[in-house]
Amino acid sequence: MSDLDVLSVFCAADGRHGNTLGVVREGRYHPDRADRQAIAAQLGYSETVFVDDPDLGVVDIYTPGLRLPFAGHPLVGVGWLLDLEVVNPPAGEVWVRQDGEFTWITARAEWAPPRTLQQYGSAAEIDALPAPPPGEGWLYAWAWEDEAAGRVRARAFPRRGDGIVEDEATGAAALLLTARLGRALNITQGRGSQLITAPGPDGTIEIGGRVRLLTAP
Repeated sequence: MSDLDVLSVFCAADGRHGNTLGVVREGRYHPDRADRQAIAAQLGYSETVFVDDPDLGVVDIYTPGLRLPFAGHPLVGVGWLLDLEVVNPPAGEVWVRQDGEFTWITARAEWAPPRTLQQYGSAAEIDALPAPPPGEGWLYAWAWEDEAAGRVRARAFPRRGDGIVEDEATGAAALLLTARLGRALNITQGRGSQLITAPGPDGTIEIGGRVRLLTAP
């Protein structure tokens, strides 16, 4: 696909890890939702975002099996790629800012799809979890690495039968955890991806991370 960029979002400091994202720059060439869903399923990334209006930041987000009103890593990724100040997914207006090596979005926890946030006793327990652990529905397993410093170890298991066994870096889940704990977090997720969060005074939460380009047309 000539208008497809592939990014890695929420990379570690050395550029490794991160969650793969497909960005279809010319969404107008794929206006049908069924067509978009088929493309997302064929690509097989945890999410693929279609850009409907690059000037206004209007975007449409898909997993391999469903359409999402909001998702963190697609919005961080497309905000970085297109150097946008605002991104407009179906959930609402999301502000974007660049801060050195980090790209930040501002969002609200109520926009995030529901997830089970399950706390474990240690980071070692998170590392030892099978993929996916038993259960139904989306699971975000987390534990404190250093509670005083706000450092969290996490892994995410969609458990929805679409081929994504484990999600490497999940902005929406980080948003929900930050809202629950009411404090800034430095999250290491998956193999070593990094997500930074900061709650704001107006009920919004910033989510930040590093982005790198894997392939371009």
